[in-house]
Amino acid sequence: MTDVLDLQGVSLRRGTTTILDSIDWTVREGERWVVLGRNGAGKTTLLQIVSGRMHPSSGTADILGDRLGRVDVFELRPRVGLSSAALADRIPAGEVVRDVVLTAAYGVTGRWREAYADVDTQRAADLLAAFDVARFADRTFGTLSEGERKRVQIARSLMTDPELLLLDEPAAGLDLGGREELVAALAELAGDDRSPVLVLVTHHVEEIPPGFTHVLLLRDGAVHAAGPIDETLTAANLSGAFGLELALERHGERWSARADG
Repeated sequence: MTDVLDLQGVSLRRGTTTILDSIDWTVREGERWVVLGRNGAGKTTLLQIVSGRMHPSSGTADILGDRLGRVDVFELRPRVGLSSAALADRIPAGEVVRDVVLTAAYGVTGRWREAYADVDTQRAADLLAAFDVARFADRTFGTLSEGERKRVQIARSLMTDPELLLLDEPAAGLDLGGREELVAALAELAGDDRSPVLVLVTHHVEEIPPGFTHVLLLRDGAVHAAGPIDETLTAANLSGAFGLELALERHGERWSARADG
């Protein structure tokens, strides 16, 4: 099985602060990973590295067979889909939803003078339909609800047919209904053999969609536990990662957690 991500001894330091500490992590084709940890654990920074938007201070990071520092990141980035709050903040509120997705073909936000082929226009339409937001194609991004915007962002992240899809807290800010709609959409994506390798960052086990196969637990910038989700997502590992005694329950293909005692 081919390695999609292979991180060995990856650390990131800013001055005297260590943000990531000797991360070893391998992701292979067909896997769906969830990354869990408390605020400040290093989850978003890790995604910045594996998306080719940040370089480690030490260690090696191989992404889709290419090593950071030796590859042109502008050729690498279109192969990696990314949905994050930072990216969403760069989307103009007045941008038409169809163009929010379409402009990903050029790696830009905000349509200007780009020329798009019919195949691009059709792919954007198909992706909007797949995430049940096609009816908003002619609306502006700023008029959508938070849940609708999240689904548009994921559609955008798939526009270039990436080999790796990174989702940084896609359910953040959603109400219960919006979260459940998003989880259902991601479960469908996870269950499709044609989907890229998925990496989902979250704080909450309740947001893990069915179909995810592996979990990486971070604590203080280091790997606390990693492996198949059925073996690794335990109350002991979750408690250790969050520094709090937690009770973990499984409900079919979903999880919930609460303070224990």
